[in-house]
Amino acid sequence: MAVRLAFCPDTGAADWLVRSRTPDFQLMTFGPAGFDAYARLRFIPDPVRAGQDEGDVDVSANHPSDLAQARHALNLLGRFTSTPEDCYFCVWEGYSDIPLPPQVQRGPLVEIPHRRFALLRGPLAALDDWEADLGGGHPVAPPAFAWPADRRWCFASDVDPHWAGIGAGRDAVGALVGDPELDVVPADPAEEQPWYR
Repeated sequence: MAVRLAFCPDTGAADWLVRSRTPDFQLMTFGPAGFDAYARLRFIPDPVRAGQDEGDVDVSANHPSDLAQARHALNLLGRFTSTPEDCYFCVWEGYSDIPLPPQVQRGPLVEIPHRRFALLRGPLAALDDWEADLGGGHPVAPPAFAWPADRRWCFASDVDPHWAGIGAGRDAVGALVGDPELDVVPADPAEEQPWYR
């Protein structure tokens, strides 16, 4: 693993997630409540009919991976923090494409209802080496959570939805929505979100 990104044996930096009173599903998919604005980064388009399967979505052969889209969004969010060199990333313990070292598996892990994560720390730019560091150069999932030390925003990419949730200031969400290379829409975390079966 590159020295820029290191597993954290002390998970205290994630206490704001663990102790959040945000409803469980909302926490997993959008991060903690309290941000001025929220949005969804759609990795693939929303379903167009009830009961649609994710495998029925027709995307081009050059459609960017979830990680590529997440990396682009997070790099943009890097403009809206005073601590881009000090960020935290969570890796869900259930990812089959990101094998956690035995000492990390033994914990401590970040625990929220229904999920447990390894915590990593490093600069936001470490995302450039995410596949090399965590997947041996193979395609891997984006961080389950990412946030800067100043907590100006939170990126949440749960394993189940076809989108990632983002909480941030209105200016940051506006920049995401306005980026022509991303498919980002404003969202209300308290409302039901589009879902594939």
